[in-house]
Amino acid sequence: MSESSVLLRATGLTKQFPGTLALDNVSMELHQQEILAVMGENGAGKSTFMKILAGIYQADSGTIELEGQGITLNSIRNAQDHGIALIHQELNLADNLDVTANLFLGQEDHAWGWINQSSLYLKAIDLLKRLNIDIDPTTRVSDLSIGQQQLIEIAKAIAIDARILIMDEPTSSLTQHETEHLFTVINDLRERGMSIIYISHRLNEVVEIADRVVVLKDGQNAGDLPKDEINHDNMIRLMVGREMDDARHRSPLPPGEVILEINDLVTPAHPNHANSFKVCAGEVVGMAGLVGAGRTEVLESIFGVTPALSGSISIIDYDGPLHNANQAIDAGIGLVPEDRKLQGIILEMSIRDNLSLASMRDHQKNGFLNFPYEIENSAEQIKAMSIATPDDTKEVQLLSGGNQQKVVIGKWLATHPKLLLLDEPTRGIDVGAKGEIYTLIDKLAKQGVAILFVSSDMEEVLSLSDRVIVMHEGQITGKLTKSELSEEAVMRLATNATATV
Repeated sequence: MSESSVLLRATGLTKQFPGTLALDNVSMELHQQEILAVMGENGAGKSTFMKILAGIYQADSGTIELEGQGITLNSIRNAQDHGIALIHQELNLADNLDVTANLFLGQEDHAWGWINQSSLYLKAIDLLKRLNIDIDPTTRVSDLSIGQQQLIEIAKAIAIDARILIMDEPTSSLTQHETEHLFTVINDLRERGMSIIYISHRLNEVVEIADRVVVLKDGQNAGDLPKDEINHDNMIRLMVGREMDDARHRSPLPPGEVILEINDLVTPAHPNHANSFKVCAGEVVGMAGLVGAGRTEVLESIFGVTPALSGSISIIDYDGPLHNANQAIDAGIGLVPEDRKLQGIILEMSIRDNLSLASMRDHQKNGFLNFPYEIENSAEQIKAMSIATPDDTKEVQLLSGGNQQKVVIGKWLATHPKLLLLDEPTRGIDVGAKGEIYTLIDKLAKQGVAILFVSSDMEEVLSLSDRVIVMHEGQITGKLTKSELSEEAVMRLATNATATV
């Protein structure tokens, strides 16, 4: 691309936080009508870099130019005035308001001190029509799907005349259909003159959507790839500095004794369907299906978070009830939830405290916390999980996403579970951390732990699973052995209720 096509240029950006050099002399160019993918492991500096461009952080040193003119981005409003908008992974919508109110929040039309609702409504219709978004602007945001909310965030950026749109993991919670629609909208925006910075850990998406890739590693530039060099091997090589051997192509082990037996389980979310299945010691069983298929609800019923309406759940060597999380822990079950920040960790607490949350009650002394156990357990799990931290007193919220996920898993490994339930265990984490978690899953299976995991990553399901249970609208529609596994077989069962059980 020519020098004249450069829209945004960042040169030598450096950002220091207490104890951490987040960015070290990072430079990057964004061209007119370009989709630029920015990649890197968690902690590589992507988030810090994008927040500087969005005016959330200010760099300690370095320069930013827009169309060759130096600019200062010292607030979100200032960045938006320059046409730069950031869409966070955790969407920033007011879900109690309707679509129109969200689109023009903070920039409403006023007449005599009153908001001109009819004018805003007409503007919303026009804006959504231009973007080919088929959503009624009077719809309350809480009634929209995650994919539709993502489109409303894009429309908000267009409403403030953004020329540069930064998207952070935009497909992490989307179905395949919603992802395809999003890509259509992104390509249309580029054709209309917008430039996109696209952050994702999903390599297949980047291959499909990106015109160019820039990779960060340890807060520095690691390299970039033009369109014809964007492939899995090149991206992984730049991100981790080595070839990945992530235990994806694991060989099934002979299953041991039955650890978990489910008979006619009915969850509150799908009261018209009863499901039955087993998971054996040393077995890795994947649960596949589209968003809303009922997989998470099954895991939550097993763990007692949402008690089942009927049916039985049996765990080997446990005769007690399974109606709540404490009883599930007593039975030897651990649950790594889908939303680690909301349900898996306490962000303001230290790594040490989080790692002992699930096991501490078994190590109390006369009702008092057992601090020697906490210290010993923390050191053991940090080593076992390769958690990157200078010490275990650091708040979990200061860790990268991958290291936060390791803390969640380590918390349950401290209980020595017989059955480990994993709900989207690698969502939102980088390829290096994924590889470590895949290796851990394989190691636990070899030790005899039964693994039941939910994943929306088809490649992950196909490569990790010894067997796959497929669900559709709350019902198990098929159980596939390793030899029967293929993307086509899974999707056929995930999109219709023709049972093959």
